[in-house]
Order: sequence, then C-alpha cells, then structure tokens
Amino acid sequence: MQNNRNYFIAIALSVLIVLGWQFLYMNPRIEAQRKVQEAQKAQQQTEQTQQPAANSQAAQPNGAAPTGQAAATATREEALAKAPRVTIDTAALSGSINLVGARLDDLRLKAYHETVDDSSPIITLFSPAETKDGYFTELGYIGGDAIGSVPGPSTVWTAPDGAKLTEKTPVTLTYTNDRGITFARTISVDERYMFTVTDKIQNTGETPISLSSYGRVTRYNKPTTPSVYVLHEGFIGVIGDDGLIESKYTAVEKEAVAPAKSTGGWFGITDKYWAATIIPPQQTAYDARFSHFTDGQPRFQADYKGDAFTIAPGQSIEIKNLVFAGAKEVPVIDGYEASYDIPRFDRLIDWGWFYFITKPMFKLMDFFFRYFGNFGVAILCTTIVVKALFFPLASKQYASMANMKRVQPKMEELKAKFGDDRMGLQQAMMQLYKEEKINPIAGCWPVALQIPIFFSLYKVIYITIEMRHAPFFGWIKDLSAPDPTTIVNLFGLLPFEAPALLHLGVWPLIMGVTMFVQMRMNPTPPDPTQAMIFNWMPLVFTFMLASFPAGLVIYWAWNNTLSVLQQSVIMKRHGVKIELFDNLKGLFKRKPAPSK
Repeated sequence: MQNNRNYFIAIALSVLIVLGWQFLYMNPRIEAQRKVQEAQKAQQQTEQTQQPAANSQAAQPNGAAPTGQAAATATREEALAKAPRVTIDTAALSGSINLVGARLDDLRLKAYHETVDDSSPIITLFSPAETKDGYFTELGYIGGDAIGSVPGPSTVWTAPDGAKLTEKTPVTLTYTNDRGITFARTISVDERYMFTVTDKIQNTGETPISLSSYGRVTRYNKPTTPSVYVLHEGFIGVIGDDGLIESKYTAVEKEAVAPAKSTGGWFGITDKYWAATIIPPQQTAYDARFSHFTDGQPRFQADYKGDAFTIAPGQSIEIKNLVFAGAKEVPVIDGYEASYDIPRFDRLIDWGWFYFITKPMFKLMDFFFRYFGNFGVAILCTTIVVKALFFPLASKQYASMANMKRVQPKMEELKAKFGDDRMGLQQAMMQLYKEEKINPIAGCWPVALQIPIFFSLYKVIYITIEMRHAPFFGWIKDLSAPDPTTIVNLFGLLPFEAPALLHLGVWPLIMGVTMFVQMRMNPTPPDPTQAMIFNWMPLVFTFMLASFPAGLVIYWAWNNTLSVLQQSVIMKRHGVKIELFDNLKGLFKRKPAPSK
C-alpha cells in the first residue's frame, strides 16, 4: 500500500503541474495585460474613418436584428457629447441613455474601482459605439413598408425636459413615425442593475400593422486578456431546449451560433465579474444569435428577433424587455432569478462543472463572512467545516495505513518468496488482504474525494466578485490576487521588483512549510524515485502556488495545518507511530562515508 500511495501522490502531482501550468502561467499574463488595458483606456485618443450607423431595416434586408456599422472615431467624452442624453443616477450606477436609438451605452459601476485603491477610477461597463471600447444594449423593431419607419439604431427619441433616471423616477421616451404610429418607451431601474423597458405601441391608423421586436448586446472590442480554462468569458445564455449555451469569442469568430427558435430564457455577453444580458418577453417565441461582424470595426453581438405581431386599428400593445447590466453579485443574481422567474439565471456566474459543490461552498463562505466581516476568516472557517465533514473518511484512511503497516513483515516475506514472479506475488498479496480484511485502496479515497473540493474553492475565489479586492490581514489587500510580497527583495525591504518567475511571497512559503511538515508525518518511501518526489513536492508546490490567489494559498496552508493535527490524533488512536520527528532527524543526520 505504501507504494500505491506514493504512486498516487506522484500521479496527482503530475496532474496538478499540468493544470498549474495552464492556470498559473496564464494568471500573471492576465494581470499584466489588464493593467496595460486600463492605462490605454485612460489615455486613449483614436482617429479613424467613421461609417454611419444603419437603420433597423436597411442594415438587414432579410429582417434580422440590425448589426450597426459605427467605427471608433472619438474619445469617450467626445462620443458622449455628440447626442442628446438622459442622465442615469442611482445608488449603484451612473451614466446616461443615448436618445439616438434609446441605447444604454454609457454606464459606470459606482461600487467598483479598477484597483484596490478607492481613489482609482470606477469601472466602466458601457461606452458609445463611436469609441474603440464601444459596448451597448439596444432594443428596437423591424417592420415593413406598410408601417413606415420603426425605432432602430438611428431613431431619435424625445424625452421630457429635465428627465433623469433614478431608482424612484422612471423615464418615458416617445417617438411618432411618419404614419402616425406612436411608440412610448418607459425605462425604469432598480437599486442595483436591472432595467425594465416597457414599450407601448399605439396604432392610430385605419389598417392593421405588423412588426417584430429585436434586442441586441453589441461589443466593439474583444477583451485583450487571454482566455483561461477555469473561467468562461464571452457569449452566454439559457435558451429554450438548448439550455445553457456558452461560446467563446474565438469560437463565434469562426462560426455564428444560432439556437433553435425558443420561448423564454435570456442571453448576453459576460466577463469575469461583469455582464450585460437581455431577458426578452418570456411568452413570445424568438430567434437568438451569437455573431461576429467584420464590416467596419470588428464587433461581437448577441441578439434576438421576436416573432411578428399584429396591432389592429385603434388598438395598442405592450412589449416588455428586461436588461441586466452590472456586477455579477451572487445574492443579486439569485434574487433576480427568483423575483423575475428567469430560468437558471444564476448560471450567469461561472460555477463550473462542480456547480453542486462550488455554489454551496460560496454560500458557506458567505455565511461566515456575514458573521465575521472578513472573507479570509471565512476561508479559515470553511476549511474547518470541510475537515470536519471528511474526518470519518480520514479516520478510515489512517486506519488502513495502520493495518498496512501491521502486515508489512508478511508482505516482505511474500516478496522474498516469489522473487520475480509478479503474478504470483500479486495473487498472494490479494489473498493476504482478504485474510486480514484490508482494503488496499481505502487510503486513496479521501485524497481523491477532496480534489473536487479544492477546485471548487479555487473557482469560488477566482470567479466571484465578492472575493475581488477583499482584504485579509496585514499585507493581503486582495484575496483574489497573488501574495504581493516576495523573498527575493526581502519582502519589500530592498527597492526593486522581483521577476515573475522568482516571485515567492510569505503565504506560499508558509504553505510550503506546512506541506513539508505534513508529508514528514509518514515514513519516507524506500524507493529512491518516490523518495525524491516525496522530498521535492513541497518545494515544487511552493513555487506553483506563488501565482495562485492569496485566498487559495491561505486555505491550503491552513488545511495542511489542520491535517497535521488531525492526523496526529487519528494515528495515536490507532497506535501508529508518528514519523515526524524521526524524519526530521534523518534529514540532518550525516550519512556514513562509503567504505573503501
């Protein structure tokens, strides 16, 4: 069993190294590119040739949702000054509605800053299409010659004088076309990030009119950060029978995604912490599409086109869309799913394959956070709960180790008896296990079962906005970022930055020491190769985890510490010798010189 256990450790190490290369090599690049992108956004001034925005019918003769063709020609400030606007000012949001197209194309998130410094700029989510970082949401209609012009990208809406959108004051925009058809759009917003857009269409003519609604989330830039396997960024939606759909930018660049016609659901574009989605009328069938366009400035678009509806003369109809635009806060997203009955809206947050573990893990951590007010402390408390849940399995693991150690002499006798007869030795060992009532793989199960727990915790720390810029104690100001200290410059005493490859902070070192102590609780493997892995593993993991979020490293260090205490108690209960001190003495004991 000793050999099997160490082989399992070697395999687990290999898997973690491969995954660590993906996660940890990419993370420093992502952080560096994010800082570069923020600097570029702060100083950006571009001059390019502008192409006029197309109206809703000229852009797509086949009646599909429009794409728009505006190119980046202005700074954000210049673009905002080009069109009449209605101010947005709530507790969570600031910005404005563009009356040309009634677009949500100017939106900032008041509660979130670009860095841990509260004096840094707040996060900008939406920007006008005329800028390089154009990103907006638009709702409109597709009609025909009989109805005349309908609201689209170039429609100029009218707002009341002094109109201002707040949590308590909705705004009503109006537009009347050349055939006398009146469109009244009422926009309201709650205290967080959900907009309700209700259109009342009045047919004042003498003939029926027919038209279709559309909605789109358009992004005129592709994020510069490389994609990471552990996180989905790009197109997302829950659409009819297709269920949850996640498409990377690169995939949509190659081929558009067009789910089957459906009723209900939602769709949009998501980043790590932010998202923009449309929840179309839930009782009307629609066609959704994720696309990439290369005419003019390249852009990505998630859109829908509803089935046509008819309004009789003298009648009116109301169409209601919901637009979510903001931070992916877990309780807020869950609240919207429940209050608006939005199917699986909580999947807007990338909980991953282990959803059934990852989300409860966050709920547990959030419970402790609300009690202690510190997510670092919440991680420590969550670790204690997880260790308590796995205590029975750990007890069985060490009981198995004790039994294996007890029959070790008999196993050595069998090895001497069978020599090179591997088949005979295997059969004899299995018979010995049966007689002694030993399960040779029982010691591996606790380790295997805790791997999903580890990755679920990693997901929680990496993807939830609650962990973003969440402090611990001392020098840890952001649990979602790596430990900022490094031993290379004596933890900041020397005035220079350490290379990323050599960055090794205090918490990774603490983790390495606790892992070293934990591994020394067991006997050193007799096989030289396994012994080498046994000795080098803590050092390898120390460097691997140096680029992990500090919250995860703190978890691992604390988990190792609890494991040492837990293992000591269980080993004493089963009468197994604790090898820690003998192993430590062996490290410093001078080996005798070989005889000549």
